[in-house]
Amino acid sequence: MLFSIHAREWWKEAVVYQIYPASFCDSNGDGIGDLPGITSKLDYLVTLGVNVIWVCPMYDSPQVDMGYDISNYEDIYRPYGTLQDMEVLIRETHARGMKIMLDLVINHTSDQHEWFKESRSSKDSPKRDWYIWKPARYSPEGERLPPNNWRAAWGPVSAWEWDEETQEYYFHIFAAEQPDLNWENPETRKAIYASSMEFWLKRGVDGFRIDTVNMYSKPPAFPDAPVVDTGSFFQPAWALFCNGPRMHEFLGEMSEVLNKYNAITVGELSTTPNLQDVLSYVSAKSNELNMVFQFDVVSVGMGHAITYDAKPHNFGLPVFKKAVDSTQSLIRNTDAWTTVFLENHDQARSVSRFANDAPEFRVRSAKLLALMQACLTGTQYIFQGQEIGTVNAPKDQYPLENYLDIGSIGHMKSIKEKYGADNKEELDKAFDALAYFARDHGRLPVSWSNGKYGGFSEEAEKAGKEIKEPWMKPHPLANEINVASQLDDPESVFAYWRKMLLFRREHKDLLIYGDFKDIRQEDENLFMFVKESSEHAKALVVLNFSTKDQDWTKPDAKELGLPEGSEVKLRLVMSTHTGTEQTEALAALEGRAYLVNQ
Repeated sequence: MLFSIHAREWWKEAVVYQIYPASFCDSNGDGIGDLPGITSKLDYLVTLGVNVIWVCPMYDSPQVDMGYDISNYEDIYRPYGTLQDMEVLIRETHARGMKIMLDLVINHTSDQHEWFKESRSSKDSPKRDWYIWKPARYSPEGERLPPNNWRAAWGPVSAWEWDEETQEYYFHIFAAEQPDLNWENPETRKAIYASSMEFWLKRGVDGFRIDTVNMYSKPPAFPDAPVVDTGSFFQPAWALFCNGPRMHEFLGEMSEVLNKYNAITVGELSTTPNLQDVLSYVSAKSNELNMVFQFDVVSVGMGHAITYDAKPHNFGLPVFKKAVDSTQSLIRNTDAWTTVFLENHDQARSVSRFANDAPEFRVRSAKLLALMQACLTGTQYIFQGQEIGTVNAPKDQYPLENYLDIGSIGHMKSIKEKYGADNKEELDKAFDALAYFARDHGRLPVSWSNGKYGGFSEEAEKAGKEIKEPWMKPHPLANEINVASQLDDPESVFAYWRKMLLFRREHKDLLIYGDFKDIRQEDENLFMFVKESSEHAKALVVLNFSTKDQDWTKPDAKELGLPEGSEVKLRLVMSTHTGTEQTEALAALEGRAYLVNQ
């Protein structure tokens, strides 16, 4: 096959570990994770094999959306610590040879940000045009209506909020407390760059994960969205407010700032199904973003109009494989780069989503996914707790009242409004969806040990401090799945992740930079793919996603991209199971990697 040659860069070979501050480690016993807690675990991350930490929003915030509603870019949310604590974290991260990225949330602010307070104070405010304000529409009967029919991200409600004081609507893609900034205003953009980017770059931050990176430019006319949900006035408008007409101009401006500091960037790029559109953001030639998160894989099985309007495990393996191939195809014969991830703060746990989290299968599943993820091309991202095989909180052990995410609360509210608060069947179906899809699962406190509250506040306990219950109920399986029980266990998920990250570096030409080719796409049980390096070395990865043993046949020369008639020899170099021989059938949830003709 025609091989793609990618320039070697340190950030392409990096392992990025995402930290959700509230849920990572509590150092002072107040039940909320904090910056000193992160600092206390840096050596653990070095042991795992991490090069870069990515810290989710730690900025000052009312926490309506867990910090993605920022009231001050230049200060820290006090329960997390202080500006000094952040400077210590940056310094200590660098001292261990790692780099640090922050979340850059600049599509919107909190409604408690001083900019918005000034903006909504009067139609004549100098900052009025820093946000998006529009007058009302009126029906023939004189009923006041929002400026258009766009739906907000959380639930079937309007993306416009009426402001009684100034008698206009302001726009918010997300919660009403997260008003969108007006990027059409050059003064606003300059303030964004100075306050959210340069303030931190000057303090040593090495880059940003850029939230909602394709939503800053809206169509000037704000047209109504097509009607796809006939049961609601408000319609999904992602295709309208994503990838707007001035997006590349704005990112070009941002790049000028970022390039002065050699900052790395990864953009959250949703609702961009066309490959050429994705490439326009991330090709090396465009010089806008180093890489992007595409959501093909983590969106498998989710509802179309409403994310949680779907049944658990409603897809077959070929659908999952097609999604993986789609993300890998971004860099096939292009100058672009991609990312590899199965979890983040907006997703449920991958073992529960894509494999099998039954007690007898969850370790196997976690290792299978680790092998798969480590063998895919792109920069590697691991979310906190993924490295120990954390699964979703079981529905029968984690009641609905424990779910705190704004999306989960909004979904249950909409179900009650649509079907009635006493409709047990519909409410239970909705709870099933949350138990499988909800963002809450990724946000449960990390289980560091089998101690009190899963060891979440063990640093405070060691210091003799009184500890409070965590802000979110601990994982009910903390006694079974925790860091301490795995650190010295050579058969643990943690040990396997360490092994896989070393394996990936040892074979970087194949695994980090190699071209990906899916074979036997329609197989319902096995995921087989070939990796090829620029020197035409090849690897075969075979993954059994079923819970039964599977016989399999060795791919022929054509499937492997070898000259017709070539002899095929496979040398086993990695397996999720010990004592595996290459001639045996694949055990339930077993994965293997082979070098071809070497």
